[in-house]
Amino acid sequence: MSHYEQRLAADLERIRGRVAGIGSQVEKAVADAMHALLIGDQEKSYRIILGDLPINREVRSIDRDCHAFVARHLPSAGHLRFVSSVLRLIVELERVGDYAATISREAVQLSEPPSGTVARDLELMADQSQRVLNQAMRAWNESNAELARGSIGMAKQAAGASHKVFEDLLREGKEDPRPLKDLFALLVIFNRLDRVVAQSKNICEETLFAVAGETKAPKRYRVLFIDEKNDCQSQLAEAFARKAFPKSGEYSSAGWAPAEALEPRCQLFMESHGLDTSELEPTLLEQRHEDLASYYVIVSFGGDPRAHIGQMPFHTVLLEWDAGPDPTGLDQERAESTIEESYKLIASRIRGLMETLRGEEAA
Repeated sequence: MSHYEQRLAADLERIRGRVAGIGSQVEKAVADAMHALLIGDQEKSYRIILGDLPINREVRSIDRDCHAFVARHLPSAGHLRFVSSVLRLIVELERVGDYAATISREAVQLSEPPSGTVARDLELMADQSQRVLNQAMRAWNESNAELARGSIGMAKQAAGASHKVFEDLLREGKEDPRPLKDLFALLVIFNRLDRVVAQSKNICEETLFAVAGETKAPKRYRVLFIDEKNDCQSQLAEAFARKAFPKSGEYSSAGWAPAEALEPRCQLFMESHGLDTSELEPTLLEQRHEDLASYYVIVSFGGDPRAHIGQMPFHTVLLEWDAGPDPTGLDQERAESTIEESYKLIASRIRGLMETLRGEEAA
């Protein structure tokens, strides 16, 4: 190796070592914060809060080191990918350190340590989040793309635990005389553990970019269209979205009192406009209830549907669209014009929605 190559390799190794070091500090901060919370050790919690300051300083120092590396070596290809990944990764690690500090700040405000079901939920989520974070950092430190992919799968599984935890916390609030401020504090703590998992997934994605040049695939959004009978407008929306934006999302429809079949004139209209109706049939909304949280957007054509949906999932957006009157019962000419107008309104609203979700590249 030339002197320049030796210097470049040494600088890269120093940056890699510093990232590994800050990763270890952050992992320890999360583990210590949860241990202090569960045993009610306020002194330890305060030490963790103060310990976040050196972590923040080290992150800023690594940031300066990376910019100096770029100015010194003018890197390209793999070296440039590595440095740009480090710049994003250290921000993610700083956030995880902030989460540990927040957990500790909330812990010292509790009237007593968590117990019962809530304590078990905390232990479970803490274990999951720490395992995902540890494996994500191992993947980064070892430049292991396969381990990073496996860790992304772990993160997706761990993210599903938050729904049960929220229900347990609600039950705790009803059955236990614990102060309301404690419940809010516990909710914040559960949220921060969930965010640790999300940041760990981001670390894995940075590893894949740095090692293999893989970029995160654009997200495909799940959208559910609903109305009362699921025999015309919601089906129009599903069929149009599938045809116009197949790469941007997955689309379904349902009704809270579904008809036995598609409205014949609506089906004929769809087929005459090149919309595939072969897989369309009215579906009972209740059949989608267990899956509602997987939808990013629910669009209702029948007013406020919450009486039929129940509790809206936390991460799901509910939209109410007016697409005109129901064509059922109208004479042939009026029904055809009504369906045509509904189609124009629906197509326009869907284009706007998908451009909001995916930008101009929505397809």
